Amino acid sequence: MIRRARADEAATLSDLAARSKAYWGYSPELVAAFKAQLTVTPEEVAAEATYVLEEQGQLLGFYRVNGSPPQGHLEDLFVEPAHVGQGCGKKLWEHALVSARELGFKSIMLESDPYAEDFYLSRGAERVGDESSAGHPGRDLPVMRYALD
Repeated sequence: MIRRARADEAATLSDLAARSKAYWGYSPELVAAFKAQLTVTPEEVAAEATYVLEEQGQLLGFYRVNGSPPQGHLEDLFVEPAHVGQGCGKKLWEHALVSARELGFKSIMLESDPYAEDFYLSRGAERVGDESSAGHPGRDLPVMRYALD
């Protein structure tokens, strides 16, 4: 089931994001350097379209969409490592597209982890550039765009 996240789940979502990032083999030190980007605040959960994928009381993943129409931004899309490759990311992505359309967005932008770029490309996003990672100088992130119309 995908449902709206609650503000009191922000710390749980932040922890899930860190575990998901570590899945790609990043060192604990590098994951710690990403902490600011991986932290979700209660205020963000309350103000943004933040949804969780939950099964039998366990959070398997989440996403956040924000921005101002016509262009939205996929801020996060993270999956619990034990569930990577089981369709959770696809479910969250498809739900995020529906949410973005309902919010009036014509397109969404995102900065992808380099390891996740193929996931977004396989779902129709296009790479439109690169952006330097705030958490790791000298590391570029693929900038992706998905047209919703």
